[in-house]
Amino acid sequence: MLKRILIRAVKAIGVLLLSALICITALLGWLWLDHSRDTILPAPTGAYPVGRVTYDWTDGARLNPYAPVAGTKQELVAWLWYPAAVTPSSHPAEYLPAYWISALEHHEGFVLYRLLSRDLSRVRPHSWTNADLSPYEPAYPVVVLRAGGGAMSSDYTSIAEDLASHGYIVVSMDAPYRTVITAFPDGRVAYRNTQSDFDSMPYAVGEKAATQLMGVWIEDVKFVLRQLQELDANDPTGRFKGRIDLQRVGIVGHSLGGATAAQFCHDDAQCKAGIDIDGIPFGSVIQESLHQPFFFILSDHRKERGPEPPLVEGKMKSIYNKLPADTRWQVTIDGANHFSFSDQMFTKSPVMIMALQTVGVMGKLKKRRGIEIADACVHTFFDVYLKGASKEQLTGLPSQYPEVHADLTRAFPKNQ
Repeated sequence: MLKRILIRAVKAIGVLLLSALICITALLGWLWLDHSRDTILPAPTGAYPVGRVTYDWTDGARLNPYAPVAGTKQELVAWLWYPAAVTPSSHPAEYLPAYWISALEHHEGFVLYRLLSRDLSRVRPHSWTNADLSPYEPAYPVVVLRAGGGAMSSDYTSIAEDLASHGYIVVSMDAPYRTVITAFPDGRVAYRNTQSDFDSMPYAVGEKAATQLMGVWIEDVKFVLRQLQELDANDPTGRFKGRIDLQRVGIVGHSLGGATAAQFCHDDAQCKAGIDIDGIPFGSVIQESLHQPFFFILSDHRKERGPEPPLVEGKMKSIYNKLPADTRWQVTIDGANHFSFSDQMFTKSPVMIMALQTVGVMGKLKKRRGIEIADACVHTFFDVYLKGASKEQLTGLPSQYPEVHADLTRAFPKNQ
């Protein structure tokens, strides 16, 4: 009898193991196939086609404090999206250049890049290379787009393209040893180092590191605006000469980029309007606030627990409550998560996204809906404060999108 029971148990275990092996094999096969699918990003909603160019700019007056070699000058890869006049010589832009994708694959490895991400060479943006600037306006306002943490500028292509399609020159930048990777056509690749990786640090230590990093980013923004001024005066291609309106400058950032947007507007009168997308504020702006129109766009943090959410809410309220009543704006987007504002919702495996949503780590707002709402909030705000559109367009957002609530406190958990 015991022998029969043991035989049955062994058979049952064998069946379970075989079933598990089949399931794992099927999952891996599906992930491998999914990796190779085309990914089409959300189409821009504005009237203009979108052009894109990149620049490699070095600030000879500053050193990179995160570089492993002392004396390294501050170098930035700048991405510009702009309203375009598409001609037969224009070509569809790659999401990322091949040399950049190769470096990223080497850095992330087989599992993270091949199984848990889409093939970035098959991600389809809506930009054109070698396109002229659109002739329909004499000059276009500028929006600086600051990525979050170690994120790459390309992670915010959807927001950048949508802004450009509404008549803005959008500039973002990647920095060696701060962005997760920064790749150059000459084969150089720089990886984010531990000094700037504040995400992996305890909160108090990370806050100090993030504040220091934010200060460097603000200097980057100032440098990039000087470079745009030079392009406006002396663009050798003629594309941007006399066409960049640096009297109308806005800034939008996600995560630490949002904190940078707030502090930059506090520090520099060049900023005419700013947006913080789901970013914890740092720096003197918390106590002193600012005077320019400012917009907090938040994801849904109501399920989060611990001491940090009330601290974040308090920092945002400190800034918001001191802003002029007619220029302060705030919305919370139900079901949105911290990454609802970036292309990572499209470039990461849907299996990973669904798993995180199932366990409650991510909100369940659909990815295209999330980008649609984010795009509308961002371009509407800048339309009002950089182009003079009616404020009713902003106040009407909650009626257009039921997920949008004009209430900062809705984003955070209650009864801590």
